[in-house]
Amino acid sequence: MKQNNFLPPAVALCLGLLLFWSLPAVSQGVVDRDEVTLSDDSVSIDADGLNAIVSAPAAPMLTHAQVIAERVRALMHDPLFNRTQVGLCIYDLTDDSLVYAYHWRYRLRPASNMKIITAVTALDLLGPDYMYRTTLLTDYEPDTVFVRLNDSTVARSVVLPGNLYVHGGFDPVLGDADVRRLISALTSRGISEIRGNVVLDYSMKDENRKGWGWCWDDEDPPLVSLLYNGKDEFASAFFARLNAAGVRLGGRIMGDVTPDTAQVFYQLERPISEVMERMMKASDNLYAESMFYQLAAQCGPRGVGRVEGAAMVDSLVERLGLDHTVYEFADGSGLSLYNYATPELLLTLLRYAYSEPDIYDALLPTLPVAGRDGTLNKRMKGTAAEGNVQAKTGTVTGVSTLSGYCTASNGHRLAFSIMNNGLRNSAQGRAFQDRVCVALCK
Repeated sequence: MKQNNFLPPAVALCLGLLLFWSLPAVSQGVVDRDEVTLSDDSVSIDADGLNAIVSAPAAPMLTHAQVIAERVRALMHDPLFNRTQVGLCIYDLTDDSLVYAYHWRYRLRPASNMKIITAVTALDLLGPDYMYRTTLLTDYEPDTVFVRLNDSTVARSVVLPGNLYVHGGFDPVLGDADVRRLISALTSRGISEIRGNVVLDYSMKDENRKGWGWCWDDEDPPLVSLLYNGKDEFASAFFARLNAAGVRLGGRIMGDVTPDTAQVFYQLERPISEVMERMMKASDNLYAESMFYQLAAQCGPRGVGRVEGAAMVDSLVERLGLDHTVYEFADGSGLSLYNYATPELLLTLLRYAYSEPDIYDALLPTLPVAGRDGTLNKRMKGTAAEGNVQAKTGTVTGVSTLSGYCTASNGHRLAFSIMNNGLRNSAQGRAFQDRVCVALCK
């Protein structure tokens, strides 16, 4: 009989178990988290950017970034995510490295985090010194006339023989003090009569008064390029102040387009910083839409709309190396149901802003500060994040988002984006975001 060189099955099994028990504890698909250090070489992001993948054995000590990543990873076991969606990413700006990412390329609704996209694009393309302008124009030079009051008295008067045009630049701040300044520009020249019409020019933008994808039952701001205290009441306010100043109007107040031959008489200017402050701190949707249409106006002097505004955002997105067709930019404020962004996009814009001092220095002071002001004034109080996190909130039905900056306890500057969707209660999303922020700061 031919000799069998194999060991009997029972003996082989015993030897195999002895060999297995004698091996050191190494990662074979199941890892003891208390003993694993995720070094720079041991963490990668897969092609879809969905999960951190452990690919190396434990190291003796965790870096600060790895500690943060482990803290955040532990938060991802929240039962909230059994029925809702979340995408987030954290980036160490000081080390220029990704700290942690989860579903960071998922398309999600950004709510008012759309305002970050609008703000960074505006600061990049328009610049931090950009001015909103409301302009008075005339088609005739003012004439000086002398009126005989009696046999011994002759009065001097200045008359505007033609039309006065008011070209709206979609200044959302414009109010009573500004209307007074416009009237004062006339009276300071001695003008006491306008023999033509006062023509209000709303032609900067299209005639759509609501954004694309806005809900019919929301209290939406009017998308009108001549406003008074945020309402479509400029005509009545201007006429009242004109009368109060004693300026007679021979014609009427009407809407039309300013002719190309009209000459600038006076310009009322508003710095973009004044608009951005309220847009970000108070999350004012009208202010954000006005900025979105400032971007759109770079495509043409009249009749611009959402498509032109989105095209300007697309141009920056492409320049930063991302594919703009992945996203949908339906408005400038985040009110629209049609907006779609990703944590990766928001983080890319925050990184870009940080790399450009002119943009960063203009953006950072406008972001709400945790526990201190704006829409974060009541959040994260009494934690390491209070006074540290500077970030933009976002809330619409079913959505809660938070993206911005903070400083870790080792002094490194971090950028982060957290997007919660599918919520029945937005407070749950805010609570999760607050826990993440504390994990970044403590």
